[in-house]
This record gives sequence, structure tokens and C-alpha cells, in this order.
Amino acid sequence: MAEVKICGIRSRADLAVAAEAGARYAGFVFFPPSPRALTPQTAAALAREAPEGLCKVGLFVNPADEDLDAVLELAALDMIQIHKVEDPARLAALRRRAGLPLIAAAPLGAEEDFLLALRLSRAADMILFDARPAPDAALPGGNGLAFDWSLLAGRRWPGPWMLAGGLTPENVAEAVARTGAARVDVSSGVESAPGVKDAAKIRAFARAAGA
Repeated sequence: MAEVKICGIRSRADLAVAAEAGARYAGFVFFPPSPRALTPQTAAALAREAPEGLCKVGLFVNPADEDLDAVLELAALDMIQIHKVEDPARLAALRRRAGLPLIAAAPLGAEEDFLLALRLSRAADMILFDARPAPDAALPGGNGLAFDWSLLAGRRWPGPWMLAGGLTPENVAEAVARTGAARVDVSSGVESAPGVKDAAKIRAFARAAGA
């Protein structure tokens, strides 16, 4: 049984379905190139609607201080998730600035990638193992790509971590069984089109992750 994060929440309906399905985390994207991106104002309104116990996570891609501030001044988040920052000192600075727990995204495609993940874990409260995007990819995640789950099978990791990358209602149970993941993150795998969440897929994903 794994806790579920539904990332790329964009509407009250998305939020309600995620909460009703039993998701533990709701992800709000603050990266304009993404079809799932929100304004700080929209995120603030959604955060006010979130039921108690649903952890509100803000996703940022190598943010400038002022961009982080612009969101946090309006939206009441519980955690931040940072992509494309490989310097632990910068991660630690972002964590201090936000005053919130931090999830650091660590792309995983080969054994040597764990070295970066270990470095990031010094400044993060949780590691998000995600598939390494293609060199020309516009987005750091949410691309529907999976990685070799055997990289995580049987591995002891020093702190909390979450599994992402190409997860769907059809494969999440296998992913949890093979990796031992206690937390799973999905975005494109529960959509009918880029940025458009599918309620039936969200419910099916949560059921499969919790089976």
C-alpha cells in the first residue's frame, strides 16, 4: 500500500476527486511551459479549498527567489518540490527561504545517478525518483516516461522517497511491488489530454496503489 500524490491539479474538481480517492498529496505546478501550470492566485484559491490532511505541494523548476516568493506570499503550501537543482547548497537555501519541507527531484536512469540523489538528500526532506527526461524535453517531468524499476528493487535508502515516472493505473501496483515504494506520484498517467485530469483514472490509480 502506497500513499498517492496527484500532481498537476488545476481545478476544484481535480482537487475534490483526488481527496475523495484518498490521495495524500496534491501537486500544484508553477512552471509556465507546463500545460499544468497555475498562477499563484489560482493556487491560493485551490489551497483554501483543500481538505484538512491533504498535503499541498508546490512544484518549481530551478526557481529564482522572487518567483518562489510570489507564490508563497499568496498560496498556503505545505511542501515545495524542486526540479533541476543539483547543488545541495542551493536546495538548502530554497528550503530556508520557503520555511517548508522540500522534495528534491532526482532523475534516475542508471546506477551512477544515485550519487546525485545522495547529494540532494543532504538538503531535502524527501527524494523524488523520476525518469530522466530526453535531452530536448521541454518539461523535467510529467512526460509519461518510466525508468528501470530494478534500480530501486531491494535498495535501502537513508530517508523518505517517492516514486514517479510513467506511472498509470495499470502499472502502479507492479511498480510498488517491485520497488517497495511507500509513496507514488502521478501526473500524465491520470489524464485524458495534457493537463486535463480524468476522474476515473485518478480513482483507479489510487485503488491500485493502495491494493
